[in-house]
Amino acid sequence: MLQVIVLGSAAGGGFPQWNCNCALCRRARAGDPKVRRRTQSSLAVSSGDGKWFLLNASPDLRKQIDDNPDLHPDPEVTRHSPIMGAVLTNADVDHIAGLLNLRESQPLAVYATPRVHAVLDRNTVYRVLNPAYVDRRPLELERRTELAGKDGIVNGLAIEPFSVPGKIALYLEDPSLDNLGSAAEDTIALKVTERATGKSFFYVPACASMPPDLAERLSGADLVFFDGTVWKDDEMIATRTGKKTGGRMGHMHLAGKDGSVAAFAGLGVKRKVFVHINNTNPVLAEDSPERAFVEAAGWEVGYDGMRVTL
Repeated sequence: MLQVIVLGSAAGGGFPQWNCNCALCRRARAGDPKVRRRTQSSLAVSSGDGKWFLLNASPDLRKQIDDNPDLHPDPEVTRHSPIMGAVLTNADVDHIAGLLNLRESQPLAVYATPRVHAVLDRNTVYRVLNPAYVDRRPLELERRTELAGKDGIVNGLAIEPFSVPGKIALYLEDPSLDNLGSAAEDTIALKVTERATGKSFFYVPACASMPPDLAERLSGADLVFFDGTVWKDDEMIATRTGKKTGGRMGHMHLAGKDGSVAAFAGLGVKRKVFVHINNTNPVLAEDSPERAFVEAAGWEVGYDGMRVTL
């Protein structure tokens, strides 16, 4: 039984974003039931054995753990966590800052590409993750990895990391280099498989475009969680909340003939869920025409606490 919890469904900054007064943030802050609050992007996955792995570690992780009893300590044990480790898909702040919540001498395994591990190694604050308790394990692209906790006991899950179009984390950009210094290992997606049943899903929280090889890989999938950052490429410019396009930030927009809704139209994916949704994206409002459009196209808009079982 492959279990997935959407711990956080918003993009960096969460929703409402702390310093944003756009129309959607105003509605969320006012408690409008049609505009749910959301924490920053991450999932938790399990094979049904009570052990969980995080897919990305949001800055909001402490609240996310509190909000999900499956992640609480065993009430019969003084110190315990069902969280065995974390898998990182990039070095963006909204995907790594939550690791600092896991610093209390708890045995864990952190999986990431060598480039992402190098970012953590260079930042001395991550030394609070005591290496006596926390293993840092490298991921190799296109190679299946069996997940295991610090104790080395293989869990019921396996992951296959693969590169998707994107860019290096904002704070690592180098304007003097091609594509700002980005490399294949900077933005990855995951195929997550339950070893006993072979059931699987894809997690693609950041993706800048849909090249043919990615479309072929996702075709016919039972479940895909996909980058839902912006509705239109110039959305942040149009709403006066930023100066960058979605493409410049490494994210594919939803709308239009070159958007993700159109890109998925012929792929035969059985269940499609948008995650990593920016506070300016109108699909966040359940009463918006944009929300009606994506739902008519067979999409769901992910929300905090959403659960899926395969």
